[in-house]
Amino acid sequence: MTTHKIGIIMNGVTGRMGTNQHLLRSIAAIVKQGGVKVSDDEVIIPDPVLVGRNENKLKKIADLSGINPPISTDLKPLLKDSRYQIYFDAQTTDRRYDAVKQAIAAGKHIYCEKPVALNTKEAQELWHLAQKAGVKNGVVQDKLWLPGIMKLKQLIASGFFGEILSVRGEFGYWVFEGDTIPIQRPSWNYRKEEGGGVILDMLCHWRYLVDNVFGNIKSVSCLGATHIKKRWDESGKPYKCTADDSAYATFELENGIICQFNSSWCVRVRRDDLLTLQVDGTKGSAVAGLRDCVSQQYNNTPRPVWNPDIENPIDFYGSWAKVPSQVVYDNAFRAEWELFLKHVVKNEPFRWTLLEGAKGVQLANLGLDSWQKRAWVNVPELK
Repeated sequence: MTTHKIGIIMNGVTGRMGTNQHLLRSIAAIVKQGGVKVSDDEVIIPDPVLVGRNENKLKKIADLSGINPPISTDLKPLLKDSRYQIYFDAQTTDRRYDAVKQAIAAGKHIYCEKPVALNTKEAQELWHLAQKAGVKNGVVQDKLWLPGIMKLKQLIASGFFGEILSVRGEFGYWVFEGDTIPIQRPSWNYRKEEGGGVILDMLCHWRYLVDNVFGNIKSVSCLGATHIKKRWDESGKPYKCTADDSAYATFELENGIICQFNSSWCVRVRRDDLLTLQVDGTKGSAVAGLRDCVSQQYNNTPRPVWNPDIENPIDFYGSWAKVPSQVVYDNAFRAEWELFLKHVVKNEPFRWTLLEGAKGVQLANLGLDSWQKRAWVNVPELK
């Protein structure tokens, strides 16, 4: 058996997403399963080091991981250490650009969370620097590997929808303010000066999701809002919210499909999942959540007639069929991690690069621009 041991600097994994999705459910899980299998006689074994600002937090999650990784509060010497070929960044957004830039200069391959930067110029610069340095690079695009989205893509590939007309996305839930019930998202999310804001956060997701599943985005109209003006931080201290907590966006695609996405931390859920996508086509419709997907064919579509004077005789949920799980679905973050490790070690194709990350930042910035101008904004091609 040929074993490729690959060192990974994991910076910022003390946050919720970094700990749960990237360390515990991805890298630690891959190590425990014996690595990423490339062939019957070849395997890739991650060798992580955890980096952060809080040594006590690092010790706790290192113990929690069950793989006993080393920890460090000093990034600089690790960037000079040849044992570590990959730099991974899951810090807060305002710290990512500088750290990734340093890692590129040190010759590390780059894999990072999104948004990759606070603005399009910096995000595009990271892509150009990585290209010039010849380092492999990737950005987390996790929703592409969600079971519900993969089932939706199967329906599209089979021609189920006929001509796709529109997509309606609903995302979010109520994030408690923190005065009487504890917060379930970090307080920096609601401070613009620290890189917070739902437009910057979620339009990066919607860019890669729409581009990869439905078609390239041609233009955007976006309205943001800061509905909750005051929240309480992790220590119980009140603060003024300076970032948007809700976004109401419409995307026009090059192929004519219209996509509407509502993203909000101020909405109470009465839908199938925290994220739902309804796709309507000439021959059928489907609604995808994180794991499940239901569909309705043309011949099973009810024929409602407007009459508010009687109880509705139609069970609108009854004529939808659940799309079966025809394969075993892995954790979405882990699935992309495995692809990136194969890309670094075996040069297998990987198209979710820093350029794709820059496109997400671009759409978020254009969404903010649209909100300010109260106008449609075109989405130019990034290179």
